Amino acid sequence: MLAATVALAALLPANGSAGEAVSGAAKAAIAVLFFLYGARLSPQQAWHGVRQWRLHLLVLATTFVIFPLLGLACWALVPALLTDDLYAGLLFLCLVPSTVQSSIAFTSIARGHVSAAIVSASLSNILGVVLTPLLVVLLMNHPGAPPVTGRALGDIVVQLLLPFAAGQLARPWIAAALTRHAALLKVVDRGSILLVVYTAFSMGVIEGIWLSVGGWQLITVVVVATVLLAVVLVVTWLIGGWAGFERGDKIVLLFCGSKKSLASGLPMALVLFPSATVGLSMLPLMIFHQIQLVVCSVIASRLGRQQLEEVA
Repeated sequence: MLAATVALAALLPANGSAGEAVSGAAKAAIAVLFFLYGARLSPQQAWHGVRQWRLHLLVLATTFVIFPLLGLACWALVPALLTDDLYAGLLFLCLVPSTVQSSIAFTSIARGHVSAAIVSASLSNILGVVLTPLLVVLLMNHPGAPPVTGRALGDIVVQLLLPFAAGQLARPWIAAALTRHAALLKVVDRGSILLVVYTAFSMGVIEGIWLSVGGWQLITVVVVATVLLAVVLVVTWLIGGWAGFERGDKIVLLFCGSKKSLASGLPMALVLFPSATVGLSMLPLMIFHQIQLVVCSVIASRLGRQQLEEVA
């Protein structure tokens, strides 16, 4: 569906009054998304997981320290292999929080500690609403980075933080309804993300930025994203061993620490990046997301089979 949306934006980009309408709808969708994220993430869950604070701190350190350091190291690829805009997108993917659904699903398939994965992934997303924009302000101070202006900071507050906080406040009254209508909410989630992608890539087509991107540069992004994921998977598994974690907790660190959230990252990118380059800036995260799903599904299945064989 993402690929089809990108193709639609290439063939029929929203322009003029239609573009303004789509842009306004995307901003509203972002606010709705973050309201729903706030309503569904339980702060109580995070507090219940305090007893495993070492595990959760290491997951957060991987997501918001190790990943950003690796992203900064990729600056060496500019301009020989990556443009400034593609590098900005690559660094941005290193700053977004972990996924919730896939982190928990892969932990379950690998027979890890699902309850700990729920807490770690939830903490990452709760803190990421604040930490990701803050890291963008602190680290993305090079050509192609989003302008850090008063208006940009205001957009972050209005479109991300306030809806998220409102969702947290409304959670006691609407959490049960959200659970009952989970299937409908999934459609809303995915539809909103597709609208954000269509808006961003339409802007890119209108600005003509895709004419400046070559096939080899896209291949480079795929290779770098794959290497980035491989490095983090190895590092998280080794750290889990050095920390003395049992198998179930090592799996939580492996999957929660290595994931990057498309659902949170794309709306943030539309708020944080200039309209002329936001499509390119989203591209590395979209590529990384597909790679992580394929690679981690294979790893999770193998770990799950190994555990079954050991028990048998």
